[in-house]
Amino acid sequence: MFLCPMWASILLGLLAGFLPMVGMEPAEGVKSESNHAPTSVPTPSSSGFNCSQLTLKLEFTSKVVEHEYIVAFTGYFSAKARSLYISSALRNAGDKALEWHIVPRENPASDFPSDFELVHLRQASPISLSNLEDHPYIKRVTPQRKVFRSLKYIPLSDPAAPCNATHETKKWQSWQSSRPFRRTSLSLGSGFWHATGRHSSRRLLRAIPRHVAQILQADVLWQMGHTGSGVKVAVFDTGLSEKHPHFKNVKERTNWTNEKTLDDGLGHGTFVAGVIASMRECQGFAPDSELHIFRVFTNNQVSYTSWFLDAFNYAILKKIDVLNLSIGGPDFMDHPFVDKVWELTANRVIMVSAIGNDGPLYGTLNNPADQMDVIGVGGIDFEDNIARFSSRGMTTWELPGGYGRVKPDIVTYGSGVRGSGMKEGCRSLSGTSVASPVVAGAVTLLASTVLNRELVNPASMKQALIASARRLPGVNMFEQGHGKLDLIRAYQILNSYRPQASLSPSYIDLTECPYMWPYCSQPIYYGGMPTIVNVTILNGMGVTGRIVDKPIWQPYLPQNGDHIDVAVSYSPVLWPWAGYLAVSISVAKKAASWEGIAQGHVMVTVASPAENDSEVGGELTSTVKLPIKVKIVPTPPRSKRVLWDQYHNLRYPPGYFPRDNLRMKNDPLDWNGDHIHTNFRDMYQHLRSMGYFVEVLGAPLTCFDASQYGTLLMVDSEEEYFPEEITKLRRDIDNGLSLIVFSDWYNTSVMRKVKFYDENTRQWWMPDTGGANVPALNDLISVWGMAFSDGLYEGDFTLADHDMYYASGCSIARFPEDGIVIAKNLKDQGLEVLKQETAVVEGIPILGLYQTPSEGGGRIALYGDSNCIDDSHRQKDCFWLLDALLQYTSYSMTPPSLSHSHSRVAPPTGIEHPLPQRLEGNHLYRYSKVLEAHLGDPKPRPLPACPHLSWTKPQPVNETAPSNLWKHQKLLSVDLDKVALPNVRAYRPQVRPLSPGESGAWDIPGGIMPGRYNQEVGQTIPVFAFLGAMVVLSFFVVQLTKAKSKPKRRKPRIKRPTYLQQQQTTNGKNPTV
Repeated sequence: MFLCPMWASILLGLLAGFLPMVGMEPAEGVKSESNHAPTSVPTPSSSGFNCSQLTLKLEFTSKVVEHEYIVAFTGYFSAKARSLYISSALRNAGDKALEWHIVPRENPASDFPSDFELVHLRQASPISLSNLEDHPYIKRVTPQRKVFRSLKYIPLSDPAAPCNATHETKKWQSWQSSRPFRRTSLSLGSGFWHATGRHSSRRLLRAIPRHVAQILQADVLWQMGHTGSGVKVAVFDTGLSEKHPHFKNVKERTNWTNEKTLDDGLGHGTFVAGVIASMRECQGFAPDSELHIFRVFTNNQVSYTSWFLDAFNYAILKKIDVLNLSIGGPDFMDHPFVDKVWELTANRVIMVSAIGNDGPLYGTLNNPADQMDVIGVGGIDFEDNIARFSSRGMTTWELPGGYGRVKPDIVTYGSGVRGSGMKEGCRSLSGTSVASPVVAGAVTLLASTVLNRELVNPASMKQALIASARRLPGVNMFEQGHGKLDLIRAYQILNSYRPQASLSPSYIDLTECPYMWPYCSQPIYYGGMPTIVNVTILNGMGVTGRIVDKPIWQPYLPQNGDHIDVAVSYSPVLWPWAGYLAVSISVAKKAASWEGIAQGHVMVTVASPAENDSEVGGELTSTVKLPIKVKIVPTPPRSKRVLWDQYHNLRYPPGYFPRDNLRMKNDPLDWNGDHIHTNFRDMYQHLRSMGYFVEVLGAPLTCFDASQYGTLLMVDSEEEYFPEEITKLRRDIDNGLSLIVFSDWYNTSVMRKVKFYDENTRQWWMPDTGGANVPALNDLISVWGMAFSDGLYEGDFTLADHDMYYASGCSIARFPEDGIVIAKNLKDQGLEVLKQETAVVEGIPILGLYQTPSEGGGRIALYGDSNCIDDSHRQKDCFWLLDALLQYTSYSMTPPSLSHSHSRVAPPTGIEHPLPQRLEGNHLYRYSKVLEAHLGDPKPRPLPACPHLSWTKPQPVNETAPSNLWKHQKLLSVDLDKVALPNVRAYRPQVRPLSPGESGAWDIPGGIMPGRYNQEVGQTIPVFAFLGAMVVLSFFVVQLTKAKSKPKRRKPRIKRPTYLQQQQTTNGKNPTV
């Protein structure tokens, strides 16, 4: 009776030993099998922090392919027609020296009509290229681009450093002389966490899940019989091995590279495919989906623009349903790529893309994830903290005149996620390129649950995802979008969905913090710049649509809605699947001294052609409501109001605008928008904490009432100035407006040093400006006898007991003699860049303060470097200096620490040195809002009219507004109670800290997924279990049989001592055994 527990334990132990051998494969070990991108499993530091000793070095460069051009056509034509069009255009050029031929493209798309051709043009003159572009069937001619991507795991210099430690940046990095940022893989070797404030006092923990699909409860849908069947999903990456054991439904593998292989030599593409569709070990979401593998990168991590365009065309021909793209770059004006993405989604391809690994800086979204028609995915860790590497919004397309859109759309697990190894087994990776296939897999699984597949399109899927997302507390919308992916709620919404329009965000609440940051960070008031909220309209009814009539503004009278004015502008056509609705909010004059909450809503009606309507001209319509809630305060005093000049800030793309810190080799482009809510976010937060009200000017200086503001803040300006702006600013300062200017480097010799080969004009280009447009700034301030120099300096120093770092700044060349000037000893960085020599220059004027002589006139403060208030590469902040300057400009209080500083020097006259001049032959006019092309030097354009908003006529309603706008919003006709789910206990992963010696990789044996997708595997489990039990049982039966058949052994006799034997014999007794 005591054998049962013993037998049960033995059976369980043996079965636990047998099953991994027959149903699993060991997890991938310390390194990848690839010779091109060796990887290692992250290991924790000795300090016990949840950090990796390995990280991934991302290098991505591109260069133009000599003599090769991509000729884009206005439509799809056969190869013969394309050749005839090109031949006709070049024949008309009359260039006898021209040699050309069409480059053959041997790939699966070559047999189908195409909308572009790759042409080799030798000795092509500008006339030849112009004739090509002038052909009626040719849309654009761009150079062929060769892309290099490098993914290398490198050891950290300090393996014991905690996760959030700040590592000192190298003091000098050589400048990269080619344009570095294009499309790059968005994966990391290890994740770093960005705490949201909820766990700031706790040690970071890592979840130990079986696999990410089960954490998101994909097994609930598997048990309902949904496994991705019938859905075509494409993976654009590095390929996949033919006989990989994790995949059973690879429908097609195509190679778009110049290598003669379909296999993955790096492992990244295999990992991404595994997260989506692996059937065992590290299981994917949709193992029954049709997997289409597009190999667009070589083993040397090289790709070409034409490869992507051909592959995209083939995906359209194959009627792909879901496409994962784990690449990205900052160039949202890369027209061939962006246009093709629009075309893909217009053909009902649901594109899922990573938003980038450039966090925690704001304004770092990558393209195409920042497009309205694409599902942009950010990353979180397994404690629901936003991953530090995950890029943040807003989008910067709309700057400087408008305001960016909310992105990412959604976030999900992207730190330490397990996926398929290159040949077998599993490994862990981090990055938004990991989070992207998590959502792509979820989308594939969700699409397979919908009976009427016509309802599934890029808009309806995004609507379901964002409406069902779980909001993370303590995180704003530019970090998390609409929240964390909730697969089960998305399933419920999608399966009760009716075609409709919706809004993102679905409401505007300027009182809800922190989610509605930055809108909630500052109340609105009469006389302030209008608050602009850029709302995305998602149209689930069709690929194209329009807004019927005009949006209607309906203020709630019981909630003081008549205290605000609303203006709207919107997309004339919603295509593909989306458009914008820009809402501008201002305070009515009658509320100039009023404080309180005002509410109302905007009604928008969207119409789309009915695709399946028998009546010609039939339309589907959908009306959506955008609730608005704002906090109004009395207009603050002039001294507390600061105006930020956004109009004169330029960024990449489209032009080459370099970083303000020349030591930043890996990030040389100024691409974050220079906005108070992107890379100047910390400065903005600091000013708000000091009680200042900061507004943004997105129009020329002629378009604001200077009497309302105490200080105009101009930081890192790259744009030129209209003559009318210069005249008005002088008048405004004479009347009491003050000016603070943070400049940056400008040196024509250094600009020539950092030139690059332009891919569009095939010419060597210098930057269009330096870190700032110093010649333009000098024109602006010259009336007061001020000017910046073309000196380029850097160095550490102390000012007013504060440690400071001057990073690639300029000096003050001229300043009025009655002004205050502070000078410091700095290193000549220009000399170092040009001649690789080091020299320290004494007495460099860097800071100047001046009171204008006119009665009641304003004050001017100049500082030669903006890096100390810029989040991009700030090493030591100078917010204290900004406070001191604002005290001076707003209240005429000269800081004693500056006026009595031992570093104060006599103001420079600048007579001995000429002022910097504009770079001869620069192309700033191509991107400038001020300059236009002209014979000789560019000339200013006519001054544009100031923007005038068309305020919507209110239609008041006498009803009470909802108290919670977030919970009040939902998709129409969605009843979650009608969508039944099986009674399955939700999987809850165990969360525990890592032990000091424990690996950061998760070596959890993979299970076998339930459901019909792996019936052949599932059927073998009972067989092996039964055989194992029989073997164990037979073993014990044989042992028992042997024991009974053998004769009993007699125990050996114990030899007695002699004296004891004699005694027993004497007593007449025989010993017994």
